[in-house]
Amino acid sequence: MTRLVEREKQWETLNDLLGSARGGRGRVAVISGPIAAGKTVLLERFTEEAISLGALVLEAAGYRAERYLFFGILRRILDGAAPLDPAVHAEATALLDGVAAQAMDPGDTAAAVEVGMRVLPHVCASLLRVARDRTVVIAVDDVHHGDELSRAFLLCLARRIRQSGVLMVLTEGVRLLPAQLDFHAELRRQPHCTAISLPLLSADGTARILSGPFSTAAAGRLAADCHDTTGGNPLLVKALLEDGLAALGDSEPFQQLAPAETFERAVLDCLHRGDPDMLAVARGIAVLGAAAPTSLVARITDVHVRAVELAVQDLTRCGLLRDGAFRMTATRAAVLAAAPPGALSALHQRAARLLHEEGAAALDIARHLVATRKPAEEWAIPVLQEAAEYALVEDDPQFALSCGELAVDSCPEGSRRTALKSRLVSIVWRSSPVAAEGHLRQLSREFSAGRLSDRDLLHAVSCLAWMGEARPAAEAVRRLQTAVQQAEEAGQPFAYAPATLAAAQSWLSLVSPPVRETFTADGPGLTARPAPAALGTAAPYDMPEDAHLPAAEALRTALRGGPGDTAVAEATRVLQRYHLSDCTLTPLVLAVLALVYAGRLDLALTWTDRLLAECSARNAPAWQAALGVVRAEVALRQGDLPGAAAQARQAMSLISTQCWGAGIALPLAVLIEAETQMGNLAEAMALLEQPVPELMLETQLGLHYLRARGRCHLATGRYHAALRDFLTCGELMQAWGMDAAELAPWRLDAAEAWLAIGNVARAREYVEQHEQREAGPSGVQPRGHLLYALARTSGDLTYRLKRLTEAVELLEQGEDRLQLARALGELGSAHRAAGDYNRARMFVRKAWHVAKSCGAQPLCQQFTRGQDDGEPVTTGREVEPPREAEVLSEAEARVALLAVRGHTNREIATKLYVTVSTVEQHLTRIYRKLKVKRRRDLPARLWDLRLPEIA
Repeated sequence: MTRLVEREKQWETLNDLLGSARGGRGRVAVISGPIAAGKTVLLERFTEEAISLGALVLEAAGYRAERYLFFGILRRILDGAAPLDPAVHAEATALLDGVAAQAMDPGDTAAAVEVGMRVLPHVCASLLRVARDRTVVIAVDDVHHGDELSRAFLLCLARRIRQSGVLMVLTEGVRLLPAQLDFHAELRRQPHCTAISLPLLSADGTARILSGPFSTAAAGRLAADCHDTTGGNPLLVKALLEDGLAALGDSEPFQQLAPAETFERAVLDCLHRGDPDMLAVARGIAVLGAAAPTSLVARITDVHVRAVELAVQDLTRCGLLRDGAFRMTATRAAVLAAAPPGALSALHQRAARLLHEEGAAALDIARHLVATRKPAEEWAIPVLQEAAEYALVEDDPQFALSCGELAVDSCPEGSRRTALKSRLVSIVWRSSPVAAEGHLRQLSREFSAGRLSDRDLLHAVSCLAWMGEARPAAEAVRRLQTAVQQAEEAGQPFAYAPATLAAAQSWLSLVSPPVRETFTADGPGLTARPAPAALGTAAPYDMPEDAHLPAAEALRTALRGGPGDTAVAEATRVLQRYHLSDCTLTPLVLAVLALVYAGRLDLALTWTDRLLAECSARNAPAWQAALGVVRAEVALRQGDLPGAAAQARQAMSLISTQCWGAGIALPLAVLIEAETQMGNLAEAMALLEQPVPELMLETQLGLHYLRARGRCHLATGRYHAALRDFLTCGELMQAWGMDAAELAPWRLDAAEAWLAIGNVARAREYVEQHEQREAGPSGVQPRGHLLYALARTSGDLTYRLKRLTEAVELLEQGEDRLQLARALGELGSAHRAAGDYNRARMFVRKAWHVAKSCGAQPLCQQFTRGQDDGEPVTTGREVEPPREAEVLSEAEARVALLAVRGHTNREIATKLYVTVSTVEQHLTRIYRKLKVKRRRDLPARLWDLRLPEIA
């Protein structure tokens, strides 16, 4: 009912024509409109109205499949007219049967027409006799699908009804076939013929339909989008409404209606109502995915260009297309889903080839190649390679993976296929290293056979080491070295350069030191080789440009201990020279770790944040995870325990535990130590229960895990277990040539365990060993740790005070705030033992604030033991506003407050948004005004200074 409101004008016209027929003036009405515009519904409603007024309604419909049957429509008119007089019916049927009998060949239409035209006037006369007594309405739907003889009958009748009570109402499509044009033209030229055009719904008409089940306000909100989706096609509007009602139930819609199954069926209904070319063209446009030239659609569908143009017009008229493309993604999806798989694949194949011939973009061509789900032809393999790279640039790794897999499947065995397989591993690795494991195992067989490029070999070795397959990789490299040596002796070329294999050996020996045994053993045809240096001999640089070598050298330099300037310079060169990519991710991560081990946490933080920002816009969770855990390690070493734990958990959430492979050691180590230092011992112990790869402890990162486990054991009272972990860590570091304090100060850890056990002498022994090893120049942070340990293992109070004071001065210049808190607390205890209670309270108060800022709750409790308020006790005099602040400017007071709370110059500069140089200048003036010489002499009462800008 609501749909007909949009058709008021047409409805009134039909009623007027019915009135004329009832008055003895026959009329003809031809209703035309796009597919599914509502012609049939209008005709059905009108015939119901005519019947209610007492008219005799004779109905029929044309069908495309019955277009060649003799008198198909006419027989349905006669057979379906129950009120028709039996004598009239028998007379008309006899005439039609006579035509069929006189035609020599039932398939000979020309003969049938010749005979039929002689009897049609008699059939018309039979019907006109009925109209003498009552009004007759002849309603024929889709008359353009009727057979030629039936159309001839209708035309013959139309010429004879002008002075009778007959109304003919016919519906037809907008576009007619050539065979139908004569009938249409002759019918329209009759003076009593009225043409009625039925357009699609307007936005207001769409709103009226929606206002049936919905409120007027809701219908108004939905109308514009619904009309845009359907183009005003009543069939599609109704289908979209049904889908919406099914999804909403009794709820009022607040969002636009979403198309679903009913809408998809309505789209297919529209397509199947049109000509066969219309369906074929719709599939072609759906395959192309966007507006395309008519000539291109014609070529992929094998339909004539003119037929394509007409089909596009029909699709546009019925609201499916707009500007040559489907209005909705759901419409296109429905067309594609209903197409036979074989036909769809053939269309995609044609589209890919034609687009390639026209020089289309690789991505556009590759989408069709992938959609065929068949191996591609030779010409398509380079296109798939190019498309995969573009897809990665556009952050679509899933499509890049599809292109890479199809390229590999389409390429015959050989070096080219191996290169494609290597690239495929890189693409898969971005999202899920564990998913790349199957491809990687195949790739390892390829590089063992000498079919990889030098660069791909190093990348494959790096990936295998990540997944805990360092030993098999080393064995393969060693076999290749043997083959290279034999080839050199025979004067024959070999696939890999000796420098490349030396680089692979160096890399594997660095990330998994135990594999050095593989390279030192005798092999067939080889003489015994001297064992390489502890970290492996650096490979020569006369090989293809690659980041693995310089990154390995930077890390190797940092792990040898001693001055870190060389390691920093080498690592910085790597970070400056290479951009983030699949092949450089691991080298860049190790370069940042080299900065960490060299004591340059500031540089490591800067580069990590820069690399994370670079990959944050890309869909590469494995990249973000690897860089994020390094960021967590930096936060841990800076004393930011909550930040370290949060960043480690974030990194672990990006990829599964299996994807981490042997690299899981680092995030677990950071998380275990952070939770331990924050006092969450149950959580830390639960993390220790998590299964880890067996070969994890044979990697350099495994040392982090071993130390973190020892720290957890130490905090939970398992002192001997902790000592065993620390000593094991030390044994491995010494055996591997990685005995660097910045990697793991295992001797100081062991000393702390001996102190917990109560053996001060053994503790002192390990501290002295550490001091002897670190006798040369070292960073402020390692030196501060050493002085702190020396003080704790000494029974001389004067010596303890001196060492602790030096330790605090050094640690205040560094970035390890947690160690600073420990040193401040120990210095406070030493002053208390010396009887200087005021200075003791000052240092304990400083220690509490620093520990609080680190999130180290156990330390805070240690410094406030016996107090109820959770903060060190202060006297009434100490909470008075400090008089010293009166001589300081506001800017100087801010700097003084942060300095006395233990912040480094760099941290003060960051908090106050000034340069480090400015902070140093303020401190110089502060020392002069307060008559002190250094930071630790700043008055303790500055702690109570209250400034609104300082949190």
